Amino acid sequence: MAKKRKDKQLHISYIAGEIHFLEELTALLQESGALKAGEVIPVLTMSDLDRGQMGVAIKNNAVIALSARYCRLASLSASIDQLSGLKYLDLTGNQLTELPESLGKLTRLQKLLLDENQLTQLPEALGKLAALQELHGNANQLTELPETLGQLSGLTTLYAYANQLTSVPETIDQLSNLKEISLGHNRLATLPASFWQLTGLQALNLAENLFSVLPAEIGNLTALHTLDLGHNQLTELPTTLGQLTNLTFFLYIHDNRLTSLPESLFAHFNKLRYLNLTDNQLTELPESIGNLVSLKELRLYNNRLITLPETLGKLTNLRELHVMHNALTSLPEAFGKLRQLREARLANNRLTTLPVSLGKLADLTHLDLRNNRLMELPQTLHQLKNLLFLDLRANRLITLPEQVSDLKRLAKLDLRWNKIAVFPEQFARLTERGCTVYI
Repeated sequence: MAKKRKDKQLHISYIAGEIHFLEELTALLQESGALKAGEVIPVLTMSDLDRGQMGVAIKNNAVIALSARYCRLASLSASIDQLSGLKYLDLTGNQLTELPESLGKLTRLQKLLLDENQLTQLPEALGKLAALQELHGNANQLTELPETLGQLSGLTTLYAYANQLTSVPETIDQLSNLKEISLGHNRLATLPASFWQLTGLQALNLAENLFSVLPAEIGNLTALHTLDLGHNQLTELPTTLGQLTNLTFFLYIHDNRLTSLPESLFAHFNKLRYLNLTDNQLTELPESIGNLVSLKELRLYNNRLITLPETLGKLTNLRELHVMHNALTSLPEAFGKLRQLREARLANNRLTTLPVSLGKLADLTHLDLRNNRLMELPQTLHQLKNLLFLDLRANRLITLPEQVSDLKRLAKLDLRWNKIAVFPEQFARLTERGCTVYI
């Protein structure tokens, strides 16, 4: 087996027209310690390269793929253009500060991975990569993208997350095949008007920027299934956001400065599965939230919500509800219609009572009610036959329903910092069954 591997390595010496660059790269890899003295770049399969191994893949006596991930490379030889058949280039996790203009001669290149380097700019010649489909440039120090970016008409994926971008080139609208773009964690406050013409976009990440407003034209992006607007400075949302009727997977609007939401916002979001509105200043939710009939997870914590609408009960596919750190004094009676709910996180509110309908949540496994103002629990609590964890810390309870011992699957019950003087006779059954009880 060792001899076979050695033969494959030596085969690289006979690749006509590419040997000069490969010798230069070998020297750089030996200098960085990624290869030992005397070692050469191994010939691997594409599957090996996809798994992050260093090496090249060869087809018809030509290098078609090269991976040098986390090899401490500080430079890349201009002779890389000798790899004229290269389709895949992975330089992730090196110390590159610039790329040679000759990179633009790799006209067959389809996937270019440059994440986690120290690049401050990309070469203008990048626009000559006519076959390029994916460009990954996350976690660099890019302050701009080249205007020639618009020439990459076949580009489907563009990642520039965690850079220092303050603008995006006007030519961006020419990327008519773009499906996914990540511009999160930059310094963007606006985008060019042309950006909103990318009507084929399916996933858009604008999180962790400086946006205070969004234009109405965001409603043009009707193919979006995922949208991340979190960690910005938005004070309001355009009503046209409601036109994104194909939102299916995720909608993040957390950590902004929203005090209200348009009533029409959720009118047509019947496909959405995950919604995050945490860390805003919302005092109420629109009735239209009841249209999110496919929603599985709803995160609303760290707002100023006083009530939840009765229409919440229409979210019959909801599995997780996170409403911690709000100002809720009660829950709607329709709460009991959330029959698939597994987790209800309601800590740090002002709840004084719970609806009787709570007992209908037969699939509930986690119920967190700590730091509220509950003086009693509904008699229907014992119907939560799948409940595993019940946290009632720091409420105002003085009694417990006798049927609490009927919670046969309960693994943990926390009653600390209440004023319960007398426990039901059957209460001891919980600890006998192995339930951990804190009083």
